[in-house]
Amino acid sequence: MTSERTTDHTTRLDHVVLWVRDPVAAAQFYEKTLGTEPLRVTEYAAGTVSFPSVRLNEETILDLAPRSMAERMRMVPGADTSAGHPVNHICVSLSPHDFDALRARLTEQSVPVSEIAHDSYGARGLAKRSFYFPDPDGNIIEARHYE
Repeated sequence: MTSERTTDHTTRLDHVVLWVRDPVAAAQFYEKTLGTEPLRVTEYAAGTVSFPSVRLNEETILDLAPRSMAERMRMVPGADTSAGHPVNHICVSLSPHDFDALRARLTEQSVPVSEIAHDSYGARGLAKRSFYFPDPDGNIIEARHYE
């Protein structure tokens, strides 16, 4: 399924590429925990695309790149050594309801979660609550809500 989406031309986050061991399992994890829409998983499993993605919202996706793809990443000098490069974390902003539902799903699935923090600074000011959790590949995700 291919769909083109249009937006105004303000600067926005389009995608983040995460290095993962098993892109299909990673897509399933993000679908089960964050409720993301899996993209191109069937095509990846069939070998017709080099990685799948998951849609966070209308304009932002996470690309789930297999670590084996790193050696082909030569768009700039040194890019091929970026697999496993330390990124501290990525953060997703949710509604209060979705925040609570995510934490419950993670707990049900025995995914470790941090304590809840209050008034953490972010793109929209101070978040009411936030917490962190790892994905199966050790990427750290922060979940927060502002309302």
